Amino acid sequence: MPVNDLPLLLEAAQAAGKIATGFAGQTAARWDKPDDAGPVTEADLAVNDMLHTTLRAARPEYGWLSEETEDTTERLNRDRVFIIDPIDGTRSFIEGAKTWAHSIAVAEQGRVTAAAIYLPLLDKMYAAAEGQGATLNGVPIRVGVGSDPSAASILAARPTADAHHWQGGQMPPFTRAYRPSLAYRLALVAEGRFDAMLTLHKAWEWDIAAGDLILREAGAVVSDRLAKPLIFNNPEPLLDGVVAANPEIHEHITKALAT
Repeated sequence: MPVNDLPLLLEAAQAAGKIATGFAGQTAARWDKPDDAGPVTEADLAVNDMLHTTLRAARPEYGWLSEETEDTTERLNRDRVFIIDPIDGTRSFIEGAKTWAHSIAVAEQGRVTAAAIYLPLLDKMYAAAEGQGATLNGVPIRVGVGSDPSAASILAARPTADAHHWQGGQMPPFTRAYRPSLAYRLALVAEGRFDAMLTLHKAWEWDIAAGDLILREAGAVVSDRLAKPLIFNNPEPLLDGVVAANPEIHEHITKALAT
């Protein structure tokens, strides 16, 4: 990948934060997307517009995939593609909470090579470039080293514990917690604050792409629910769930899941 992709993403993430924090989440204009796809606000669209203008001007040869841009097949013909969630955790943004994030990534030939996840209200910038490690505010981070599944803390929504997801009809005795932003959940595991992150429903690529690289560069294994590596820039940009953890906990989770 071009060595200067990560600085470009970091600069864009900082600019996104300035735009988003200029809106008051609870008073920003909002509406619901068709097909029960969730809310969107004027802040989401303003950030998306800025990122599209800035990033495509800097890398006109890259494709574009964003939650807030109508998708086309044009990106499938590009070797590299930006994968963007302008505001991950829009409901949290609307509620006036702090745990929403900008998620920005570059994927090359299906593999993420540069990534930034920025939470402006928490002053947290997670970043990674392939082969260069993962950082939080410029300081290297590493996934946790725990190997005892009974002592593992996982970030997962409540339906993850439903019996049909697990062999024997019961989730292992994890300690479960939750954060609204999927990108932030991934970053917290990379930081070592939780042992694993798990989502078992279909997941959009823009929610996952940046966290995938940050986790891998922090020493985690990241896969879909069937333990297959994640591939990005698919014709339908959906992944079959996500399991992220250090190698030992990841293996325990994937072996315990019903197939």
